[in-house]
Amino acid sequence: MSETRRLAVVAGALFLVTEVAAIGGLALYRPVLEDPGYVVGSGADTRVFLGALCELVLALAVMGTGAALYPVLRRRGEGAAVGYVCGRLLEAAVIVVGIVSVLAVVTLRRQSAGPSGAADAASLVTAGKTLVALHDWTFLLGPNFVLGANTLVLACLMYTSRLVPRAVAVLGLVGGAMICASATAVLFGVYEQVSVAGSLAALPVFAWEVTLAVRLLLKGFDEVAAGDGAGEGTRARVDALTG
Repeated sequence: MSETRRLAVVAGALFLVTEVAAIGGLALYRPVLEDPGYVVGSGADTRVFLGALCELVLALAVMGTGAALYPVLRRRGEGAAVGYVCGRLLEAAVIVVGIVSVLAVVTLRRQSAGPSGAADAASLVTAGKTLVALHDWTFLLGPNFVLGANTLVLACLMYTSRLVPRAVAVLGLVGGAMICASATAVLFGVYEQVSVAGSLAALPVFAWEVTLAVRLLLKGFDEVAAGDGAGEGTRARVDALTG
């Protein structure tokens, strides 16, 4: 198996991990995100901790995709490849901020339940809502705005280099544009992020990542476009002999 093929398998697997972890984290976070009184209630801390673990896996997988794809992408455009890696790092950093804000709600709830919890319930609820609002903003900025920008950069590189079939790359261009447009609509209050409209707008980018992951796992990159290690070595030897 060539180095390019191994990188494709790793990237494909990590893209699938991001999808599973993102869905799992959002589902497990529901008690703390949807209950304004969570901080003064009985809580579902174990479930929230599992959600945080899913989100941490998500952040690591997001960074991993950037690292795995960089050696291939830099051959097609080093500046754009560096931009993609930096964008993935930024996306992961924003996700981690969201994790911290949710875990802070759990800490606040536990402290309020102990003997040192002297604050009144209204103040605790306000603090809890503030932390949840911080998570909601990170959820909009990271897995929407930054994800959309990263998707556009990667899909554009894939399209121009033909590393994957152009139909796959076009799906990424559409998905990236739609998720950015949807995030802008949410930002200005047109609709809620977790809503039917928001979910529909996110479908193309979800389809792009799953399609790309399956393509990379089963077939990898177009080896001619990617310029795998074996091919480069052969060309180098030919150039040396004819040089």
